[in-house]
Amino acid sequence: MQASIVRNSPEAADAPVGPRPEHVHPLLWRVYRARGVRSAAELERDVGALIAPQQMQGLDAACDVLESALRDRKRILIVGDFDADGATSCALAVLCLRAFGHTAVDYLVPNRFTFGYGLTPEIVEHARAYAPDVIVTVDNGVSSVDGVAAARRLGCEVIVTDHHLAGPVLPDADAIVNPNLPDNAFPSKALAGVGVIFYVMLGLRSRLRATGWFTARRLTEPNLAAYLDLVALGTVADVVPLDHNNRILVHQGLARIRAGHCRPGITALLRVAGRQAHRVQATDLGFAVGPRLNAAGRLDDMSLGIACLISDDADEALRLASELDRLNRERRAIEERMRTQAEGMLDDWQPSADDELPWGLCLYRSDWHQGVIGILASRIKERYHRPVIAFASAADGMLKGSARSIPGLHVRDALDAVAASRPGLLEKFGGHAMAAGMSLPESSLQDFAAAFDAVVRERLDAADLDPVIRSDGCIDAADISLDTARAILDGGPWGQGFAEPTFDGEFDVVSSRVVGDRHWKLVLRHPDGGPAVDAIAFNAVEYQAQMPARIRAAYKLDENEWQGRVSLQLRVDFLTGTGA
Repeated sequence: MQASIVRNSPEAADAPVGPRPEHVHPLLWRVYRARGVRSAAELERDVGALIAPQQMQGLDAACDVLESALRDRKRILIVGDFDADGATSCALAVLCLRAFGHTAVDYLVPNRFTFGYGLTPEIVEHARAYAPDVIVTVDNGVSSVDGVAAARRLGCEVIVTDHHLAGPVLPDADAIVNPNLPDNAFPSKALAGVGVIFYVMLGLRSRLRATGWFTARRLTEPNLAAYLDLVALGTVADVVPLDHNNRILVHQGLARIRAGHCRPGITALLRVAGRQAHRVQATDLGFAVGPRLNAAGRLDDMSLGIACLISDDADEALRLASELDRLNRERRAIEERMRTQAEGMLDDWQPSADDELPWGLCLYRSDWHQGVIGILASRIKERYHRPVIAFASAADGMLKGSARSIPGLHVRDALDAVAASRPGLLEKFGGHAMAAGMSLPESSLQDFAAAFDAVVRERLDAADLDPVIRSDGCIDAADISLDTARAILDGGPWGQGFAEPTFDGEFDVVSSRVVGDRHWKLVLRHPDGGPAVDAIAFNAVEYQAQMPARIRAAYKLDENEWQGRVSLQLRVDFLTGTGA
């Protein structure tokens, strides 16, 4: 499959552009403009620039319930989700409430294999053992109509904090805090679940401060910025768009991690991943820490990950992080086996051309692991560049599916269209634009696959199935430097919706060799001169049997540290021979 390089235009938006701030590198300003930044104010990363909690609908009602619970010493149970966003959300809620002086707080995470997702009636029944007076959901609950009703029948007050899109009926909770409710005017719709509960804790602290809570109990009022390491981790790991508000949250969290002011569990997870805390970037949270945390929810029980995050003991945190690292290695082995099986299925399905494949791919084997199908769908989507749903067997003849999409297709809306056109085909579903989950009877899989493919074909053009690499254009040989790389790294955080800068251009290949069986290690030189520069092209061997003398590359500027020496390295995302 041949990718194409399309250059971003810094002139794309209609809004007027303010002058370039003096401290911003001209190249970086060009990058910012291409991402819709129009003024220096949009680059502000101080916590004072965060959207005020008062703008979040539902916050006052949630604080009413929580303040009463603290004053009356009610038992609070946090019900989380089994991914990194859910784990950080749960840890943050527990730690903040304890910092507010409330000890009667516990947490419960549904095991994905036993209970499934969210506040279900089954998990409410399981929660009886905790004797909760108040249940607070984090990163789930907006679709838990039956579960909230069951909790209310149990005599519990219920607060739902979530960021997922709501269905046609909302649960009858005492309070719902979700910026993505249709009538919620909160300006940022991109908050992760951990961002939502962080805002709830900000609101509750303000309420307690105003009523003299801390003074009356001789408590030191907690600085909630101390928990932004958790917010940064959950936000990046959940791959939500890094709008201005989220960039502030992530930047502040990263700054605290680099300064050594973070949870022992995060320090331990970085350590077992071989990453240096003082140099941490958003990519380290997304590709090193997040997967290790997620491994608990995928293969075992996310309570292990939450215990790591809330531990105040460095030795205990390291022990738990080491166990999470072991689970992650096990997850990688399972994923590799499943990926090989899926690619074998697709090779048999389409021996000659990509266009013989369905536009919306549905893949299933009865022995696939429920906890790994989301990663499998992502890997197959990356290789074949089309929406993918991977299925695994569940109980009672049901299948669990995990979907990953490509630009141009809102996969939750696509599932909604399938459900509307074929009532009863899907038992339940939910998710976002780029990822979703669902369940359906195994007997319905073939019909569902055909209906999903039909909806995808209605909503995409054939050109959408060709991968596109977005580039910020060519840069001068003089700008291919360690100083520029550092300016870009410092100019983030980069991530979903605010992509790390990618540039393109031609280079002469001074030398090349294969490393690790699949990667090209290169030394390149710009045609206009300048020093030779190291480069690495990951997983590129199968696409380039022999390295040509001159290439066109799409690449990122990066730092590489080896034996205490930091140097410039280009991370090559795509390369092809120029024919020169």
